Amino acid sequence: MGIRENWRIVALVVLLVLSGISLFAPTGTAGGTDNVTQVDANETQLSADGGITNLQYGLELSGGTRLRTQLVGLTAENAGVANQDTDVRAIRQTVSGELGVDAIDVNVRPESNTVEVFDANVTKEEFAAALGEAGLDVSTDQIRDGVTSATFETAENVLDKRINKGGLTGGDASTVQAATGEDFLVIEVPGATRSEVKELIGEPGRVEIVAGYPVQTENGTEYRNETVVRQDGITRITPVRSPDGGRPYVGITLTDSTAETYRQVLIDKGFTNEGVGRCRWQQEPENPGYCLYTVVDGERRSAATMTQDLATTLKDEDAFINNPSFRITTNNLSDAQEIKLNLESGALPTELDIQSEMYLAPSLAQEFKPLALVTGLVAWLVVSGVIFYRYREARVAVPMLLTAGAEVFILLGFASAVGLALNLSHIAGLIAVIGTGVDDLVIIADEILQRGTVATGRVFESRFRKAFWVIGAAAATTIIAMSPLAVLSLGELQGFAIVTIVGVLIGVLVTRPAYGDVLRNLLLEEEE
Repeated sequence: MGIRENWRIVALVVLLVLSGISLFAPTGTAGGTDNVTQVDANETQLSADGGITNLQYGLELSGGTRLRTQLVGLTAENAGVANQDTDVRAIRQTVSGELGVDAIDVNVRPESNTVEVFDANVTKEEFAAALGEAGLDVSTDQIRDGVTSATFETAENVLDKRINKGGLTGGDASTVQAATGEDFLVIEVPGATRSEVKELIGEPGRVEIVAGYPVQTENGTEYRNETVVRQDGITRITPVRSPDGGRPYVGITLTDSTAETYRQVLIDKGFTNEGVGRCRWQQEPENPGYCLYTVVDGERRSAATMTQDLATTLKDEDAFINNPSFRITTNNLSDAQEIKLNLESGALPTELDIQSEMYLAPSLAQEFKPLALVTGLVAWLVVSGVIFYRYREARVAVPMLLTAGAEVFILLGFASAVGLALNLSHIAGLIAVIGTGVDDLVIIADEILQRGTVATGRVFESRFRKAFWVIGAAAATTIIAMSPLAVLSLGELQGFAIVTIVGVLIGVLVTRPAYGDVLRNLLLEEEE
């Protein structure tokens, strides 16, 4: 048996070895230090499943929480903003001013010709009127409940980051379309309670640095607030630190444009002169002085005073612009951790409206694992019995069954390598792969064995090619039929379709040809 003639078998062995490494090799949990949060010694980190494999399990096999949510907002379609000359900023400012909401809660999308407002208290009539004040001719018939697909995608990405950076590993958020055509966000977090998930994702997580300063008017002293740093103006975030005897803080680095704005506002408003060391927010809330507030979702979490060192740095333009970094100090450790998480994951574009929720106890979910394993073994044993009954030859049946088993093993290695969290739908896909795989192997065996003696390698190759055309056409049909389910957001059906398609591809490209090589060697050796 030469390697050149049996390269398909070699490819199968290589894939089996790689799958074994993916399934059983230690992965380690050390990782890098960039994302390590340096806090007190009592902080713990969730680890991987303690099983003998590196497989991850989804909600149905490990327990946890599933939430189905909707994004709060209204969308004006065909709003007349697709023109290249559209002044997006002016429209946002006008609409937000008319509706009495923050400018960040109005989103103008020229690429889709839509305008969105993210506020549950705004009616369609009010939205249409505000758009009219901005120079857009939009009727209430053009306004629908909900947000655009781009906003769903943004929210999905933010939630994925927030879940996995917040310690609830293995979870994800996905956009699912209901039968009515309405989109929802489905959030699944294995091993977490409903309260843990809601606490992590419940708020948009918008972090701002706001400069609060006094202004002398005819009526006396008034206090004004001006946002000097938003999340999109931050390029680097350092780990949380809690120095002995000091307040916890998160270090941040600003973009060039934000750094210039931050510096100029603080100099112009007096922070670097009379404002140094004069923040009294905790002691005199009505007369706070010069304060740099950390605001999360409109709520002031802490206030920092201008230090003499930072004031000196701000006055030296080159010194600050070359290194635009400073600390966000907080009153307690949990606030610092929350701010860091929100900064890293980004802010949700709008609030989440939870439509339904489900919690599956881990003890109940654990019972599904052995049942799923038993189901797969029963399917394999039944197929084995049928194969042995049909051929009554171990040289044909045993390689066939081992090949089918190898196909499932490679699929599990693939799931481990890509971090696929296995659910019952994926197990169903594995069982379907066993059935379709053995069916194709039977076609190969029948085509070769039931047409007379295999005298030469050329005869074998001719018969094998005919059989392979049949299973190739069947595989193409399966892939085409499953592709819509794999692409569309249809929940559990998507997982079933993906596993089935990957299994069919592995079979057609690797395992079926390898079985043909094994069968050729066995039959030609017998003839010799």
